[in-house]
Amino acid sequence: MSFTYKGLKAQTDRHIITDEELDRQIEKLHSSNPRIAVVKDRPTASGDEIVLDYAGFCDGIQFAGGTAENQTLVLGSGMFIPGFEEQLLDKVPGEQVTVKVTFPEQYHSAELAGKDAEFHCTIHEIRVKTLYELDDVFAQEVGGCYTFEEMKEQLRKSLQEYTDERGEMDLQDQLLQQAAATLEMTVSEEAREKAIDEQMKNLEAQLSRQGLTIDMYCSFLGNTVEDIREEMKASAENSVKINATIEKIVALEKLEATEEEIGQAIGVICRQNNMTVEQLKPHYDAELEQAVIKSVLTSKVMRLIRDAADVTVVS
Repeated sequence: MSFTYKGLKAQTDRHIITDEELDRQIEKLHSSNPRIAVVKDRPTASGDEIVLDYAGFCDGIQFAGGTAENQTLVLGSGMFIPGFEEQLLDKVPGEQVTVKVTFPEQYHSAELAGKDAEFHCTIHEIRVKTLYELDDVFAQEVGGCYTFEEMKEQLRKSLQEYTDERGEMDLQDQLLQQAAATLEMTVSEEAREKAIDEQMKNLEAQLSRQGLTIDMYCSFLGNTVEDIREEMKASAENSVKINATIEKIVALEKLEATEEEIGQAIGVICRQNNMTVEQLKPHYDAELEQAVIKSVLTSKVMRLIRDAADVTVVS
């Protein structure tokens, strides 16, 4: 079988967003975006959201981590230590309240566990949350549209664009896999182990973001690190072949990553991580630069394969 990456055939099923899917997305927006009204004609009550400042003291000394300004708190939510929220009931904005509590014996800070404390609080605002009617007001204040019907159409359009984009990504991946299947190569044990190392590194980073370690993960699954590495062999070999396929096409087509394309890719990284280019600069080393160039070239290869493919789209 000769290496083939042009004229590949594939079928993609284009999913059309249904009314039911649109309604579910509207309901998510509806429930997660309540109308917030400021209350001025009564004192605080359970269920109110208040805005307050507080400063915590033990034995007359202000302690670290016990101070905040313009903090929001829903009374009755149980977010603060027992007894705190109850003492803020039946109070009015502008009122200064001294809240007296005792930290639990099992409190996470050993320095405060079991101790009596006072919080000097100032209530700034009382708020209540109510659900919008699904009408033009909801569209204007939440959806940024003039009418509710306009909001629905805009939402349907954005959902369809997202679905089409995911479908296109899946299609391009399918075509790349097809091309890789025609590449005659034997994956060496060294290359496979290196790919497994990379996958393990990514797994550990993912677990770390969730507050877990690889040992905890293994304990949950009832297996070992060696078991996980064994399970990764097939995907690691496939990863090596995919990378080799991309490199071969880059060489055959003499593809390059331009400065403009690299800059655009860096911009995407910054947006995804809510940072500026200046903030990224200290982290932009040779390794990251190579990763960015690789991502640009990979995108160009996948686009090239897609444009040269015979694709049947079924709605």
